Amino acid sequence: MASKRNDFALPAWLAATALSALCWWFGSGLQPLWWLTWLAPLPVLWLAPRVRAHWAALAAFVAYTVGGFNLWTYLHTYIGLPLSVEVYGICLSSAILTPCVLLYRRLLLRGHTLAAALAVPTTWVAAEYVNSLLSPHATFFNIGYTQMDALAVIQVAAVTGIWGIGFLLLLLAAAIALQVAPQATKRGRVTVALLTAFLIISTLAYGGWRLQAPSTGTVRVGLVSLQRPTQAALNSQRGQALETRYLDAFGRFANDGARIVLAPETTFATAEATIPAFAQLANQRDLIVGTGLDFKGDPRAPRNMLLAFQPGAMSPATYNKHHLLIGMDPFTPGDSYTMLEGTPRIGLAICKDMDFHDIGNAYATRHAQALLVPASDFIVDGWLHSRMAIMRGVESGFAIARAAHGGRLTLSDDRGRVVAEASSERSDAELVGDLPLRETHTLYAQWGDWFAWLNLIALAAWLILAFLPLEVSTR
Repeated sequence: MASKRNDFALPAWLAATALSALCWWFGSGLQPLWWLTWLAPLPVLWLAPRVRAHWAALAAFVAYTVGGFNLWTYLHTYIGLPLSVEVYGICLSSAILTPCVLLYRRLLLRGHTLAAALAVPTTWVAAEYVNSLLSPHATFFNIGYTQMDALAVIQVAAVTGIWGIGFLLLLLAAAIALQVAPQATKRGRVTVALLTAFLIISTLAYGGWRLQAPSTGTVRVGLVSLQRPTQAALNSQRGQALETRYLDAFGRFANDGARIVLAPETTFATAEATIPAFAQLANQRDLIVGTGLDFKGDPRAPRNMLLAFQPGAMSPATYNKHHLLIGMDPFTPGDSYTMLEGTPRIGLAICKDMDFHDIGNAYATRHAQALLVPASDFIVDGWLHSRMAIMRGVESGFAIARAAHGGRLTLSDDRGRVVAEASSERSDAELVGDLPLRETHTLYAQWGDWFAWLNLIALAAWLILAFLPLEVSTR
């Protein structure tokens, strides 16, 4: 670079990198400020056409890596993951943003203004989708979860899945950056601005309309989490004392009109796939009683199980957790789905299962109106992990009752509204509330990841356009 160019480039690089890092620090992670997520890519996208490619790439990678260190204490201290997994969690977003910025820059400098704008969201969505297929953590840290407090925005997930949210987030930043990019054509700027405005206004209008739909019914649900002990042996003195405390809580819920009560994941440990006192309570009080169980009936195949006792049933409905936390869950995964008898139509799942789309798709196919989800969180991630579960309800059209150790107790409808919430992050917690129910059939439940595949196809087109010989691509 010439000296004058260097005088501009270094301060601009530092400012853009710092601003993006700051926005990403507060706009991602365990409880993000959703509006900052929209702004986070903007400074480095503004910078990209004004500096050399390697400086643009470095800015993107450094900004989102520095911002991604907001997860360090969570990954290292609270969960205690291997260093390689911690690096993956911190650097995932920076590894995705970097090619987004490089492709944007290359297409823009070649005169493809519209393609440059669309390349940013399509590259991001394509990368997150491929990551969700390859990673044992599925959609964890997907950018779409940052918007869970923006209810009108997240309704697009009923059409596109979570992928549509990320697309809009990156598109807006790219569109704004293009308006001040000297290489962008006037026609290209106008086209990008109109397209972006149309998509965002349409999304908000659709979201607002969807949020107005009334529920067709409600069911009263009680959730409770008692801090200690967990995985208590049911035949021990401590286990029996814990059983009594849960029975007392369930009785209070029944007195308050609850029809369903739920305790967290692996609350008890036993070799019997039943808890007689809970079965008796279900019959006496006309309740559905759900609890997590560390099932030790088969020493060769321990199970992380959910028991659901129904009035008049000879034995409880059971569900075995499908998706385990590698290295930390000493269980054998399940492979079947469970729907309770009668109405409302209720399905069963456990904690990390809700990070994966296969659970939502399976219960949408079974026309579930609600899911019961016992869980265990890591104290500081209660907001994030509960909202990941809630997103499955928006995508696939069901309400969720989720009771977590060390996290959040939440009742949420199929629009993602949290109608009741309590924190069990550092103390016992309980709540009772009316869970809204609907008969919802979403496009995403029917078509699956069509939008992610559309982005993969579009990305292939942008790559061809970016790397064709210049005289061919501009012909």
